[in-house]
Amino acid sequence: MKKLLPLVLLVLTLAANAQYNRHFRNKSLRVDYTHSGNASEETYRVDTIYQEKYWSGPKENLLDIFDYGHYKYEVYDALTNELLFSKGYSSLFREWQSTGEAKEKHRSFDETLVLPYPRNAVNIVFYSRNRDLEWDKKFIFPFDPKTSKINKNRQYRFRKSKVHYSGKPSGKLDIVIIAEGYTEQEMDKFLSDCERFRGYILGAEPYKGSSDRINIWAVHSVSEESGTDIPGEEILKNTIAGSSFYTFGSERYLTTEDHKSVRNLAANAPYDQIFILVNHEKYGGGGIYNFYSIGTSDNKAGDFLFQHEFGHAFAGLGDEYYSSEVAVQDFYPLDVEPWEPNITTLVDFGGKWQNMLSHSTPVPTPAIPENEQTIGVYEGGGYVAEGVYRPYIDCTMKSVIYDAFCPVCKRAIRRMIDFYAE
Repeated sequence: MKKLLPLVLLVLTLAANAQYNRHFRNKSLRVDYTHSGNASEETYRVDTIYQEKYWSGPKENLLDIFDYGHYKYEVYDALTNELLFSKGYSSLFREWQSTGEAKEKHRSFDETLVLPYPRNAVNIVFYSRNRDLEWDKKFIFPFDPKTSKINKNRQYRFRKSKVHYSGKPSGKLDIVIIAEGYTEQEMDKFLSDCERFRGYILGAEPYKGSSDRINIWAVHSVSEESGTDIPGEEILKNTIAGSSFYTFGSERYLTTEDHKSVRNLAANAPYDQIFILVNHEKYGGGGIYNFYSIGTSDNKAGDFLFQHEFGHAFAGLGDEYYSSEVAVQDFYPLDVEPWEPNITTLVDFGGKWQNMLSHSTPVPTPAIPENEQTIGVYEGGGYVAEGVYRPYIDCTMKSVIYDAFCPVCKRAIRRMIDFYAE
């Protein structure tokens, strides 16, 4: 039976690739759109459609199996209505909806989605989660490669280089690092910083044990000025991706609202995940599921920042801390189970890490010294001290500590690596 297993896997792989080739070409379709609204309303408007050079995503796993994120899109064959592709994601717009400003104002954010390039006409269906985390269909965007107006993405052409290469992109997890706030004269520093960040991710588990399943690329994107915006100090810089601290009034929250430029830069290399490396020493960063992660290059906690923010963006991990200043309000309704795999309100704990608990572990679990290495259900997480629970007393998703993901977070990351690295 063991001898037959590789043959069975080969047959399944060939069948999956045949399915991919029947419906898609080996490049990407990118849809840019505007996401607008306030705390309770949202609308979508498609702006531009691009054909891009690379499709580095899985060819076997075309359907999302995780059900993570605040949004998702599904791609259906226009003739047969067969579901061909799906993906979940989150966005900066969703976080803004949870701020006080969204209760008083209406704003618009640029967003994008990427999928393998269809051979025939398809319908792209946009979904958004409601307060109960159920999916509401928002609108359908028809696309026909024979009749739709398509632009070839020729914006922001920059050199790419391999930071870590283990094989063909379609069978690997491909991470692209974008240079932000590096001038032409600082490109050597950028490459040195990329090597250091390579060590940050591949030197710690669970990535370390999967280094042969990961590619890391660098895009040498040049900025006019060095650094990033720090509005609280009246510092404004002309940078390629438009990054800034003080997002939604939070000093250490570093993001960019120019998502189209981020995608334009990332398109210079094959990628599944985007990390924006900001040339600065200030502590700060951000990570949004299947959107991007971002952090500074020279902070002494850079190793932690990379792992923590990438944990959000790649594996959908939630924040486990509950005492720090955050910009969002009432982000997790206590009568609904969060979608993030490492926090729970106990509404549907059976779908989380319940199967990893010892039968003798009480729920909730007291955060006492003897439980320091015990998987449990510890109160405090998701920005609040009560009602949201985390799986470990401490973890990289809770405290500023490097290479300290708890077993539940490690499992979530491994599952995601398995999905991308076929």
